[in-house]
Amino acid sequence: MGKKTISVWWMPAFFFAFIWILITGLPFYYLIITSFKSPGDFLSGSLFKLPVAWEVSNYIKVFQGGFLRYLFNSIALVVVSLVALLFLASLAAYPLSRMSFKLNKPIYSLIVAVMSVPIHITLIPLFVMAISTKIYDTIWALAGPNIAFNLPMSVFILVSFMHSIPKELEEAAEIDGCGKFAVFFKLIFPLSMAGLATLGIYNGVVIWNEFIFVMVLTQSQAVRTLPLAVWQFQGQYSSNIPVIMAVLTLSSLPVILLYIFGQDKLVKGMMAGAVKG
Repeated sequence: MGKKTISVWWMPAFFFAFIWILITGLPFYYLIITSFKSPGDFLSGSLFKLPVAWEVSNYIKVFQGGFLRYLFNSIALVVVSLVALLFLASLAAYPLSRMSFKLNKPIYSLIVAVMSVPIHITLIPLFVMAISTKIYDTIWALAGPNIAFNLPMSVFILVSFMHSIPKELEEAAEIDGCGKFAVFFKLIFPLSMAGLATLGIYNGVVIWNEFIFVMVLTQSQAVRTLPLAVWQFQGQYSSNIPVIMAVLTLSSLPVILLYIFGQDKLVKGMMAGAVKG
């Protein structure tokens, strides 16, 4: 009787889940099938109709337009930015969450306050700084702002996460002779991996989709990232919608794969923070 009652109550949940999958999956379906259509097929046929002939040439045009270079630049930018961002955020969060000192609360309050500053008001100073330091039109001009502007949120989340680690573990490590650096690298940092993985996925998507900084701080195809590739192809193939859809499909694929393979870590990190902190 209990099992039947549970199954009856779950039926509306499955129904709404199916509706939600249908609503969210329909745009991806439209994106993919349109990317394989010819311009004539796109204009004459139904929006959700399968292609009359599957046009692989749309993807060939995308790759011939330097898509792989844009993809490599995006991957390099995300990797460099995330490694530095997560390491710096964990170094900052450790003393703020585990140590008591006079400036603890003022520093933490300042970090929280910085989160409210609109990042795009710094475009002109960043442009001038990049020119003066001769890093304009390089990956370093893009990595710096991505690290700096995502750092406050990362520190804020990691402080809450590190608060949840039992003090007894740290005290036991100190009794065994570990200093603060040893405690951080051998105990706190490994135990914070769930939170770091969550931040890595979240910040990775933000950095991957960043457009305005790439637009302002770069000018050559050798450095620009995938959001600029979409913008460039849209201008070049404004009358050829299937090619633009092919660019969008290829650009969104890495993020979708990242979420598919990292969703368990994302959920575990969020649940760990919710349960412990």
